[in-house]
Amino acid sequence: MNFSTPFFIGCRYWRARKANAFASFITFFAISGIFLGVAALIIVSSVMNGLEGQLKQRILGAVPQMTVSSSKALTDPDVLRQSLKTLPGVTAVVDSATTQAMLQSPSNIAAVQLYGIYPEQIGTVSDVARHTYVGSFDSLRAGEYHVILGGQLASRLGVSPGDTIRILSGEGVVYSPLGPVPSQRKFTVSGLFEMGSQVDANVAYVQYQDARRLMRKNPDSVDTLRLYLQDPFNAPALTAAVEAKASSLNDEVTVTDWRQDYGHLFSAVKMEKNMMSLMLSLIIAVAAFNIVSALVMMVVDKTADVAVLKTQGMTHWQVMGVFMFQGSLNAIIGLVLGISVGVAVTLNINLVLQTLGIAVLGAGTQLPAQLSLSQLGSIAVGTILISLLATLYPALRAAKVQPAGALRYE
Repeated sequence: MNFSTPFFIGCRYWRARKANAFASFITFFAISGIFLGVAALIIVSSVMNGLEGQLKQRILGAVPQMTVSSSKALTDPDVLRQSLKTLPGVTAVVDSATTQAMLQSPSNIAAVQLYGIYPEQIGTVSDVARHTYVGSFDSLRAGEYHVILGGQLASRLGVSPGDTIRILSGEGVVYSPLGPVPSQRKFTVSGLFEMGSQVDANVAYVQYQDARRLMRKNPDSVDTLRLYLQDPFNAPALTAAVEAKASSLNDEVTVTDWRQDYGHLFSAVKMEKNMMSLMLSLIIAVAAFNIVSALVMMVVDKTADVAVLKTQGMTHWQVMGVFMFQGSLNAIIGLVLGISVGVAVTLNINLVLQTLGIAVLGAGTQLPAQLSLSQLGSIAVGTILISLLATLYPALRAAKVQPAGALRYE
């Protein structure tokens, strides 16, 4: 079917719409609505992507992304470690000791998650090691009982590097005639890290063997492995493969990931992101209703023209094509403008905010923005589909015009 003629006529009608001033006014608002909706959707989605990416880096870079633990010492941790490294998406596997602990200083006390690690194993894969601004993880040497704290945690305890604190472990409790006595030992603060998230206030690191001794466990055995992943969000998909690897070595293990402790936070961010996208998509939907209004008035205005075209042999589908092409031009113009402005503002969002004198996250804080090509494609396709659906009713109404009735009084 030849649609070149409907396309040509649709473009002529679009250029000549000034004959109906009110229809032109509504068309202008339809284009403006699509433009604003698309631009706002791109900017907000990119900022939400950036915030989600920062949370992933600042939180999941400091806590275990996935752990493999056993109630007893692993049969052959070296073999299991090498086997797990072969899984796609796994970047590193290190020994880990984890316990709930209380940190006591002369001025305060705080509950933390205490991680025992080998500095040489995590030096190249841990984001925490790269964000240590006082001291370094190399100071964690077996038998010296050093601890590295988050900056907020150190401020709450009122300590600095070189000070001594007491750590009481949630494991290794012994019972005496006076009641349960927790395992405890004095540690020296040797470093501070700053991830810019809540882990700065509730996470501490010590050397692996020191942590095992504090928990009253064999310092040379391994019952927990910590996995670093290329994308922590893929952790659920790896669970079955990790369990299969461990089962092949006759180890009964429990596989957990970051969702147990921080899943609610990322779920809230995802829900907020989806709701913002839905709200901004309504702007595009409203603009599509304006397209309907403008096209209906155009159909009424061009009824005689449509009747003449049908008497000259234009088919039902070609008449529909005339008005669908005309309405789609409005959507395409608004979409192109919206994508252009949205991408430009997203790539320079901090410069724009600085020029306007707006500090969204406080003075000196950069607003993250991460542009997603897949989201751009979804926005473009969704806008075109909504606009095409909006043109169906006016186009059908035009196609049903009866030449004899329309030309009766002409």
